[in-house]
Amino acid sequence: MKKDEIITELKSSNKNFVTVAVSDIDGILRAKTISKKKFIKSLGSYIGFCDVIFGWDAEDKSYEGATATGWHTGYPDGQIALDLSSFRKCSWNDDMPIILADFSPSDNISGICPRSLLKRVEEKAKGMGFRPRYSCEFEWYNFQETPASLAEKKGIDPVPMTPGMFGYSLLRASQKSDFYNDLLTHLPNFGIPLEVLHLETGDGVYEAAIEHADILEAADRSVLFKTAVKEIASRHGITASFMAKWNVSLPGSSGHIHQSLWGEEMERNLFYDPADENKMSRLLKQFIAGQLTCMPAILPMYAPTVNSYKRLVEGSWAPTSVSWGIDNRTTALRVINADEGSMRLETRVPGADANPYLSMAAALASGLFGIENEMELDLPVTKGSEYKKMNKHPLAQNLSEATERMKSSEFPPALFGDTFTDHFIKTREWEWKEFNGTVTDWEKKRYLEII
Repeated sequence: MKKDEIITELKSSNKNFVTVAVSDIDGILRAKTISKKKFIKSLGSYIGFCDVIFGWDAEDKSYEGATATGWHTGYPDGQIALDLSSFRKCSWNDDMPIILADFSPSDNISGICPRSLLKRVEEKAKGMGFRPRYSCEFEWYNFQETPASLAEKKGIDPVPMTPGMFGYSLLRASQKSDFYNDLLTHLPNFGIPLEVLHLETGDGVYEAAIEHADILEAADRSVLFKTAVKEIASRHGITASFMAKWNVSLPGSSGHIHQSLWGEEMERNLFYDPADENKMSRLLKQFIAGQLTCMPAILPMYAPTVNSYKRLVEGSWAPTSVSWGIDNRTTALRVINADEGSMRLETRVPGADANPYLSMAAALASGLFGIENEMELDLPVTKGSEYKKMNKHPLAQNLSEATERMKSSEFPPALFGDTFTDHFIKTREWEWKEFNGTVTDWEKKRYLEII
């Protein structure tokens, strides 16, 4: 909607408030509700928003050692700009308006704003004559829990919404039809068009594929999708979880990225070449080579939490190595080459816990790096199971190892700038430090009595 259309609609509606939301480093939407009058006045200018959202973790604990913001800066207000293209109404919440924002380029904090970072990478792609088209597909688990019941259990042993491994089950969908149908109704109404929704294999797990769009819109849809699903689930007494791996015995939850590059006028898919054996253009091969080359150094942008690495294990429908294949679900990168319209690359490393702005920025920036440097796709295509290969290139085994690789590599600053790279690395070091400062249930069960 255009500015005048939004103003006209708000003035004629009975809604007196608008929700303004900004993504933090972890992809959590931090928001506040402002009056309609303040909202209209702010269109075309800026709103103050405390930059603490980049200075604390998912539990609102202030990072130690961060230089971009912190106690040493006094956590001042930054200036956020409202993006009119993101304006939506929450149909499950009486059509409450919501709009996304990011920090002004003139604001120092914009260097670490995830949405601003993606916009910079997109602009680079456009400057090279490309129009990036992206989408995400998500898997997530649903639990018959409320915030209060989870708190009573201290977050341990949630009860799945439905029991048993029922991938693609019509029965399980029908048994929670109110919730299932609400997703089908409200998500498209919210500007998140779905291509697919179905049951995955696992207790109470769903999968949804979102229609592709220009990359910023695709990331906006992905971030809003996670929030919308959680809010809709809550209205049914359900907790929806996008944790990467909640149970070691069950498959993890992915956040796969589908991507293609098109000409500026969307006249053709630049990844497609009918003359090639696998219909892969030279540009796509360079794009894949760039992603594979940079992947070990930017892995925390795909797998940002301690838990992320519990998903990246063999035999779990998740990748474990730097690898690629044609329609192969054991590799990190999967080429889907049915025809020109659907020709795309699927990056299978990210889990559902990844920040879509950062995972998409990582995928696009590293792919463009391959194109800029005319990189050759030297790593051979995987045929059969990548898990069984003896000479594979393994991904880091945990967040600490992945962060150290990122810290010692020249790729991240070149791709994303020094300011973002320094801040993001410090947030991941903090995440690992917080984990190491706890005593887990596993440790107590294993050592309390017998040692």
